[in-house]
Amino acid sequence: MGCQPAYTASMKTDLYPMSPSRPISPKPSRNDAAGERPAGRVAAAATRASYQTEAQRWAAVQRRDTGADGAFYYGVSTTGVYCRPSCPARPALRKHISFHATSAAAEAAGFRPCLRCKPLEPPLAERHAAIAAQACRLIDGADEEPNLDQLAAACGMSRFHFHRIFKAQTGITPKAYWAAARARRVQGELAQQGSVTQAIYAAGYNSSGRFYAGAQAVLGMTPKAFKAGGTGTSIRFAIGACSLGAILVAATDKGICAILMGDDPEALARDLQDRFPQAELRGAEPDFEEVVAKVVGLVEAPEIGLDLPLDVRGTAFQQRVWQALREIPAGQTVSYAELAERVGIPSGARAIAGACAANPVAVAIPCHRVVRNDGSISGYRWGVERKHALLERESKA
Repeated sequence: MGCQPAYTASMKTDLYPMSPSRPISPKPSRNDAAGERPAGRVAAAATRASYQTEAQRWAAVQRRDTGADGAFYYGVSTTGVYCRPSCPARPALRKHISFHATSAAAEAAGFRPCLRCKPLEPPLAERHAAIAAQACRLIDGADEEPNLDQLAAACGMSRFHFHRIFKAQTGITPKAYWAAARARRVQGELAQQGSVTQAIYAAGYNSSGRFYAGAQAVLGMTPKAFKAGGTGTSIRFAIGACSLGAILVAATDKGICAILMGDDPEALARDLQDRFPQAELRGAEPDFEEVVAKVVGLVEAPEIGLDLPLDVRGTAFQQRVWQALREIPAGQTVSYAELAERVGIPSGARAIAGACAANPVAVAIPCHRVVRNDGSISGYRWGVERKHALLERESKA
């Protein structure tokens, strides 16, 4: 059943009858991030195709285009070296530059590798990503928080340079990453240890006081409730209908924690149950209909906004991305690369796609406003057709 173009708080929404005590069968697994980015082989081919002419290549050299690295190399006759397009050295005059498809072709022409940009090594962005990945593994495997000097030394870098690269690649500091890693560890320990106290110390906390001071932010509930799988946490929910299909809205006492869309109401209910396996899911409450009406109103007329609080939990990086998404006005779009720039990680387009895929509240956190660099619409966890429909109605508002 379709919904009207706009909703007010006093309007009613048709709800699917869902009983919280009714058994819900397991749902099939799915890849939420599917379609968010093109396959690597296709992307590499597209990159090479963008630098076929000498004019395109010279323009890339002039702007030190990191996206052109690997697509070609250029030799400088006055120095006898060849470089990658992003080489930070001052470019020579155009008449002294020749272009080569591969490093082997450049060396066959008599050029030697540049000692500054090191064209035989992986591109700088890949090297930085590898450094961040190595540091993350060190932090994940540490029993105590490693200090910055230790991490920098292990990666063969200065303290300042390492800190800058790590934050640029991950969006957070090493200290914040350690806090997130310890939070994941304590969640796992709570599920295995015999008592909360044992879990706290097994996760690397030096005192229970420090853990309890931030337990709510880390777990989203008390340690005792988390250890019991969320037992005692109450979540109200209802499933309604809108012009884009079925829509599930769920909320804790702090705010909306899930907005899910799809074609099958039962599948949406299973999704919610998978997210909160031990919570008390309370459906079919008449006074919750007003909340659903407001959310459906947002879907039908995004320009009206949503005046309801959200209760969404994620990593520090995900929270930064979600906040940046909420700052994109209705009717506008940004690319994954542009959004990465806004949150301070210029080379983090893939991480941005992952944060978008993890978004638990459709439309309220408008990840549908993120598109590919060429403006085309990529994957959307609730269906590309819904993403297209949302963008189309926002452009007409």
